[in-house]
Amino acid sequence: MEKIAVIKTGGKQYKVKPGQVLKIEKLDVKTEGKVKFETLLTASADGKEMNLGKPTLGEKVEGKILEQGRAKKIAVVKYKNKTRYQKNVGHRQPFTKVEITSIA
Repeated sequence: MEKIAVIKTGGKQYKVKPGQVLKIEKLDVKTEGKVKFETLLTASADGKEMNLGKPTLGEKVEGKILEQGRAKKIAVVKYKNKTRYQKNVGHRQPFTKVEITSIA
């Protein structure tokens, strides 16, 4: 069984393992840079032992930035009937694509 960790970034929690690629909220790091994540909970290689952070275990997960980008456009429509009010707005959420390299 592989090592598994739960990290917290961008107000969300993610269950990660080495080699996994995920899209997270935008980080202010250049492409091809390295980043460390705050670990909340981690499991050992055999899957039996689990360490809990109170509130965290520290920065034990490392990742490599693959890409900075923006998601597909979504349409936000505001409409009020009988008043001739309608408004169309688009939004593209920025993201950072990260590959998890190691879990200490």
